[in-house]
Amino acid sequence: MEFPTPLVKARLVRRYKRFLADAVLEEGPGAGEEITAHCANPGAMTGLAEPGTSIRLAPVADPARKLRWSWKLAALPDGGWANVDTGAANRVAGEALRAGAVPAFAGYDAVRAEARYGARSRVDFLLQAEGRPDCYVEVKSVTLRRQGALAEFPDARTARGARHLEELAAMVGQGARAALLYVVMRTDCTAVGVAGDIDPAYAAACAAARAAGVEILAHACAIDPHGLTLGEALPVV
Repeated sequence: MEFPTPLVKARLVRRYKRFLADAVLEEGPGAGEEITAHCANPGAMTGLAEPGTSIRLAPVADPARKLRWSWKLAALPDGGWANVDTGAANRVAGEALRAGAVPAFAGYDAVRAEARYGARSRVDFLLQAEGRPDCYVEVKSVTLRRQGALAEFPDARTARGARHLEELAAMVGQGARAALLYVVMRTDCTAVGVAGDIDPAYAAACAAARAAGVEILAHACAIDPHGLTLGEALPVV
C-alpha cells in the first residue's frame, strides 16, 4: 500500500481529544507553521504521542474535510517507524489477502470486505472458495510496545474487540473457519501478546475464542514514508 502523496515531516506538539494533533511543519512551503491534523486512532497510543516526536503527515485534498492534514507515521526512538492510522491495517491486510500473500489463507479466491455477520457486526474480511468452509477474518492494528520486542494488544479497554472475538467463536460453532489477524504496525517488534492487565475482559475473550477454535495469527508490517506492506508471520505468545 503506497501513500498517494508524499508525506511531510513535522514535529508533534500535542495529541488531544483522541482524534486531534497539533504539529509544526518542518518542510515544504508551510515550514514553521503550526497546524492541526486528524489522528485516526482512538487508542492510547502509548509511547507514540510524546511531544517532540518526529512524525509524518499526509496532505488532505478533499475540500469537504475540515482538517488539511492527516497523521500517518511516528518515528521510533531507536529507528524505524510506527503507523498510527488504525484503518491502514485493514487496507494492508486486504491488499495481501487479495494477492494471495498470506500463507495461512492460501486457497481462498474470493475476498469480501465488511461482510455482515454475527448479531450486529461486519467482519473485516470474508474469504470464500469452492470446497472450503467460509473464513471470517477480523484484523487488529497493534502499536503498543512495553517490554523487549513484544507488541501487545489492546492498548486501551475494548468491549468491541471482545465482542468480535465472541462472534468469531460463534461462526466456528456454525462450521465456518474464523481468525483474528494482528497486524503489528511498528517495525521494532518480533512477537505479539495480549495485554491482559490493560483489559482483562478482552484477554478472557481471546482465550475463550482460541479454545473454541478461532485462529489467532499475527504479521509484521514493513513501514516507511513511501508506504506499508504486510510482512512475515510473527509468533503469538
